[in-house]
Amino acid sequence: MIIEQIYTGCLAQGAYYIESNGEVAIIDPLREVQDYIDRASKNNSKIKYIFETHFHADFVSGHVTLAEKTGAKIVFGPTAKTNFDAIIAEDNQVFKVGDLTIKVLHTPGHTMESSCYLLKDKNGKDHALFSGDTLFLGDVGRPDLAQKGTLTQEDLAGLLFDSLRYKVMPLADDVIVYPAHGAGSACGKNLSKETVGTIGNQKETNYALRANMTKTEFIKEVTDGLLPPPAYFPLNVQMNKEGYQSIDEVIKNSAKPLSVKDFELVANTTDAIILDVRHQTEFIKGFIPQSIFIGIDGGFAPWVGALIKDTKQPILLVAPEGREEDTITRLSRVGFDNVLGYLEGSFASWQNANKEIDTLKSVSATVLGDKIEENAIVFDVRKPGEYESEHVENVPSTPLSFLNDHITEFPKKDDFYVYCGGGYRSVIASSILKARGFHNVIDVAGGYAAIRNTNIKRTDTAVCPSTLK
Repeated sequence: MIIEQIYTGCLAQGAYYIESNGEVAIIDPLREVQDYIDRASKNNSKIKYIFETHFHADFVSGHVTLAEKTGAKIVFGPTAKTNFDAIIAEDNQVFKVGDLTIKVLHTPGHTMESSCYLLKDKNGKDHALFSGDTLFLGDVGRPDLAQKGTLTQEDLAGLLFDSLRYKVMPLADDVIVYPAHGAGSACGKNLSKETVGTIGNQKETNYALRANMTKTEFIKEVTDGLLPPPAYFPLNVQMNKEGYQSIDEVIKNSAKPLSVKDFELVANTTDAIILDVRHQTEFIKGFIPQSIFIGIDGGFAPWVGALIKDTKQPILLVAPEGREEDTITRLSRVGFDNVLGYLEGSFASWQNANKEIDTLKSVSATVLGDKIEENAIVFDVRKPGEYESEHVENVPSTPLSFLNDHITEFPKKDDFYVYCGGGYRSVIASSILKARGFHNVIDVAGGYAAIRNTNIKRTDTAVCPSTLK
């Protein structure tokens, strides 16, 4: 028996490769599927099933492409409706993979079709639970994403409570839990950094599995403090339900090198946005005017989804040389397939052509301290939980995810300073503000981590963000 967790940090997502006696099952695959095919081929095994725990909202799954390439059957839980061939399993239906058995546990709540998959070893013993977004380590899936008709988030939370109490918690303590996501995912609010646990450990540590918890308490706690989901979530659900273009086609259509002249022409004749994915230190030194920065080496895909919103938005890329296809692949993971091309030779070619450039002013935390003494205007673009845990005194919360809701709060004439946790998100925010005409924005290099090493006055009660609801 082989069980491999294939964890993708930029999505905080876990896919799973299960193999036994020449047969393979893949659970919640990424959109680029060749790696799964290569693994099975290397072992002379055949991919038999592709199990989907639910219609994912935060990434485009690879189930359709993988089925087309391998002939494997796609399996969804009860009530799922798809535009492609799939097995819509019944609750408790079992599937054989080599010597193993995979049992469907319908666990509605996060979404109505949400299901866990219980793997039994060759002796029939419960071995592992692939829990999707029903159960995370430290949390459970948010119950507000699949509200329809008269079904409220409280209704879904009540269903989730029943699913956990009657389907998951009765499992033996030593059953391994393999969740679909870890810390950083927007599908929950308190996810652990660990990516593998056990049922017993979760009963002891997960606030949502407290033994004496009532359904009313559960509903209140899991719905309390939920932030609005990113705008691209329903668009990804639609793609996962209805199907999509293969990633091979996406790369073929998008990986087009454009000369400076052609890049400029496309920029001027379409409504494409220029997305600069180089490191923030490079972006600060110089960029094409009106560019939006979202660095490829940060939380790239989720921030693209949160900030660009429309997956059909045409995009022109400025990427580090050699990483153009990587960028296109990461964009496609969250459904952004409409890349029109990339700047050949990256930003250096733009500079060498003596084209107009823009720069971003950035100062150290020490300089910020001096400016605060002179009554500087400062904004905190971290998440609300980070802000509530600790922040610079008298500084408002203007989280990057909701920057548009705070646009009127930024001064149009006076200089103002923007900080985040470490200097990545503040550059994103600054690029967006500059593109909207706020050329008086100044980034704080190193963010709050650097501010902690200064004498800048901060709120005096630090609270771990993970304990905040």
